[in-house]
Amino acid sequence: MDVMEQPEQAWLAEYRQGRVEALGQLVDHFRRPLYAFISRMMDGHVDADEVFQEVWLRAIKNLDRFNDDKLLSWLFRIAHNLVIDRSRRCKPSASLDAPVHEGDEALGQRVAAPGLTPATVAAGHDMGARIAAAVGRLPVEQREVFLLRMEGDLPFKDIARMQKVSINTALARMQYALAKLREELRDDYRSIGRHES
Repeated sequence: MDVMEQPEQAWLAEYRQGRVEALGQLVDHFRRPLYAFISRMMDGHVDADEVFQEVWLRAIKNLDRFNDDKLLSWLFRIAHNLVIDRSRRCKPSASLDAPVHEGDEALGQRVAAPGLTPATVAAGHDMGARIAAAVGRLPVEQREVFLLRMEGDLPFKDIARMQKVSINTALARMQYALAKLREELRDDYRSIGRHES
């Protein structure tokens, strides 16, 4: 194995040999895809930070048993299980968009969001926000396949194993997800086509 092509394997080996700083390098290396997956699977729920930390705590605890060469797939599997466990336990929470008492304004309208200006809020309604919203409306299994493939760049074989389905089922879920996204976002795509011509 070439260490330059697989820095995470070198960091893992260093951590196992007692170099604690190597763990920080692993966490930083996998932060973006892993956190994005957790956050989107939890619909941006505030517990995403806790789940991200719990993934690493469980990974560290079970590192001696890890013998696969696909660390990111293993981390996604841990995250997948934690998200499912949390969704089973999760009770509906109060919405900032709902009034506290009848006739009141919504709590979210009274509490200023830190760092958000009207221009930032307006910019939040761009294509990226519409795509993220459309992905969030996909059925859970399709959303998970879509995010694991697009965010984590996981092979369908690993996704199928994680979801405990056949590769054909994982591929079908991705096709259904893409078809639903195309349908839901077709007006946006037409609009882009008009602006480019």
